[in-house]
Amino acid sequence: MNPKFRTVIYFLLALQVVASLLALSNGEFLFKSGSAGIGALILLLLSSKKGFSTPDLWMLIGAFAFSIVGDYFLSTRDGDTMRFVYGIFFFFLAHIGYLSYSLYQGKIFWRFTALLCGAYLIFFFTSLYPGIADSVLMWAALAYLFVSCFSLGAARGIRFKGWAKWLYVAGIVLILFSDTLIALAEFMKYNQWDFLVLPTYYLAHIVITWSVWQRFRFSEDAV
Repeated sequence: MNPKFRTVIYFLLALQVVASLLALSNGEFLFKSGSAGIGALILLLLSSKKGFSTPDLWMLIGAFAFSIVGDYFLSTRDGDTMRFVYGIFFFFLAHIGYLSYSLYQGKIFWRFTALLCGAYLIFFFTSLYPGIADSVLMWAALAYLFVSCFSLGAARGIRFKGWAKWLYVAGIVLILFSDTLIALAEFMKYNQWDFLVLPTYYLAHIVITWSVWQRFRFSEDAV
């Protein structure tokens, strides 16, 4: 791979980390969208090396783009339930992108997915459901629960080896973890772990991007 291209990618990966740190320090939406936005740019550059004939990368680019929109709605909702629902909807679409990327490169790990869905359904109906007063929000949260579990189950079944696989799995785990903390705060008023919500969310974008970079770097080196 061209050394100049490598340098550009490493610079953008570093910039992705810096943008995340700035977002944590001042909360400006420009920086808050940095981890997903710069990640999408990196994926776009990697796709360009393949003549943009990489449908799986476009799925991830779409996932990052929908994440930015979803984050905007959650960041500006100011107690508005419907803006929360819109945020969930766009994050749902983001998970469709993550799920599609995984299925393009593998298959769903069904036993793991069934166990995960079962555990989260128990958690939902015993802990979260009593705190959800709005029916639209309830159905949105339930749909999001399922797509999140399927997204992780599909990531577990991806065919990549080594860092390319496990970084991607870690990225989806981090998203699920961050979302679980949001659910605890929103529906159970349990705020003890709120400080981890954004760091894990930004880190998810970083490690997913790094996963794709590892996949492309090693495939190019093997040529």
